[in-house]
Amino acid sequence: MILLTSLFLFSNGELSAQELNAKVTVNHNQIQGTDASVFENLQQTLEQFINTRQWTHYQFQRNERINCNFNITVSKYDPGSNLFTCSALIQANRPVYNAAYSSTLYNNQDGDFNFTFAQFDQIEFNEENIDNQLTALIAYYAYLIIGLDLDSFSPMGGEDILQRCMVLTNNAQNLNFTGWKAFDNSRNRFAIINDYLDGAMKPFRQLQYDYYRTGLDEMANNAERGRTNITSALENGLKKAHENRPISMLPQIWTDYKKDELANIYKGKGTQKEKELNKMERNGLECNGMEQNGMEAKGLEWNRMEWNGLEKKGIEWTRM
Repeated sequence: MILLTSLFLFSNGELSAQELNAKVTVNHNQIQGTDASVFENLQQTLEQFINTRQWTHYQFQRNERINCNFNITVSKYDPGSNLFTCSALIQANRPVYNAAYSSTLYNNQDGDFNFTFAQFDQIEFNEENIDNQLTALIAYYAYLIIGLDLDSFSPMGGEDILQRCMVLTNNAQNLNFTGWKAFDNSRNRFAIINDYLDGAMKPFRQLQYDYYRTGLDEMANNAERGRTNITSALENGLKKAHENRPISMLPQIWTDYKKDELANIYKGKGTQKEKELNKMERNGLECNGMEQNGMEAKGLEWNRMEWNGLEKKGIEWTRM
C-alpha cells in the first residue's frame, strides 16, 4: 500500500527491483603513495553493490529509482589493516511533480564513515548478521533514503523500512566503529534514525509528506496553494517538532539543506506572515546558531524557473 501513491502517479514503464540510482565518488587527494586503483576499485564496488541490490520488497520503475550520492573523502588509509578513515556526504533527491526540478530529500555529513576494505573484496550484506562495517554503513543509508522517499509520497509511508534501519543500527552496536552508539553525539547515525522514529517527532515525519506532496508537488498546478500548504507544513511540522523535542538535530539538518529552496519559494511572494515564518525557519527556528538575519537565495533560482510558470512535462513523475 505504501507505494500506491507513487505507482499511480508515475507513468507506465518497466519495473525494476532496485530502488536506488546512486553515484559514488571517493576523494583520496589526501592520501599519498598509494596506488589509485585501490580507491577506484572501492568506488566501483560500492556503486555496483548499491545499485544492483534489491533493498526492499517494493517494485520501482526505472524512472522511479531514487537519485542519490555518496561522496566519500578519505583522510587516512592503512594498507596493512585495510582501514579507511573517512567522512561522507550523503545526498538524495526527489523529483517535483510536473516540473523539471528535483528537490533535496536528504543531505548530511557523516564524520565517522570508517571501514575496512581490501582491493577486489566481494562485499555481501546479511541483514540477519551485521558483521561488516562497510555494508552496514551502506545499508543504513539505503534504508534511510528509501524510508524518507516513501514518507514524502504517503504519510508515514516509510515506517517499515525505517524500522529496519533502526534494527540494523541496534545490531551494529557490536561493530568496533564509532557512529552507532546511543548518546555518543546528537547527530550520529543512531541519533538520526532514533529521533526520526521518536513519537515526539511525528510532526517532522508528517512534514515530509506535507512539504513535498501537498506543497512542492502542488505548485506546478497552483503556486499560491502550494506555497500556503508549505507554510502550514512549516508551522505544524517543523516548528512543532522542535517544540516537542528541542534537543533533536533533525530540524536544524533539514533547514540547513532547505534554506535556499525556502528562500526561493517565498522570494517576492506570500503574505507578510508567511515571509516572517519562513525567515524564522531559515534561521533555524532560532536554535541552530546561524545568524538571525534575512537570508538571500544563493543562486539556485529553481533552475531559473519561476514557480508560477513551471514547465509542464509530457509524462508525470519522471524521476530525473
